[in-house]
Amino acid sequence: FHTDIIPKEARAYFRDIHDHVKGVTQATNSMREMLTIAMQVNLALVTVGQNEVVKKLAGWGAILAIPTMVFSLYGMNFEHMPELNWKFSYPIVLILTVMGCIAVHRRLKRAKWL
Repeated sequence: FHTDIIPKEARAYFRDIHDHVKGVTQATNSMREMLTIAMQVNLALVTVGQNEVVKKLAGWGAILAIPTMVFSLYGMNFEHMPELNWKFSYPIVLILTVMGCIAVHRRLKRAKWL
């Protein structure tokens, strides 16, 4: 304290005020730390939820990749594909594609991605 500025009678009051200011400062710092921790916990929870959404989107993307790949091959207008001359080729390819999608779907369901 500036003992030359503060009168002797008021010094006790100023010490009391100083103690109160220190207490308020410590309480403010403690609250700031608690708020920082709460914000970090909230961010972690949001990140976990976002990861679940991304896993589901990736799973559906994997399922849709199978028919996309198969049907893009059949959409290329080739003239000399052996399976084009066989009447059961399209139904079999369709059935195999659906079975592949179902297999991937089941596997992702078991892995809790869907």
